[in-house]
Amino acid sequence: MTTEITNAAKTLSGQVVSNKMDKTISVRIDRLVKHPLYGKFIRRSTKVLAHDEANECQEGDTVIIEQSRPQSKRKAWRLVEVVTRAVKV
Repeated sequence: MTTEITNAAKTLSGQVVSNKMDKTISVRIDRLVKHPLYGKFIRRSTKVLAHDEANECQEGDTVIIEQSRPQSKRKAWRLVEVVTRAVKV
């Protein structure tokens, strides 16, 4: 009897807030958190750095990223796909 353990990588969706680095994007991940006392939902956000090998993302794009091995001190996510492109004005 063999047991396979598969470690599915965690995936998140967020919006690109910066692409000024080479092969790196900064992604803002929004979430709703319920206030423990009042019960109101509060919007919280987290910024993470993700690896963008082809430098294809622009600011404002909605992307899907997944957890990966550490690429550098703060970068441990990689770009999976661009869901929607930002509208250029």
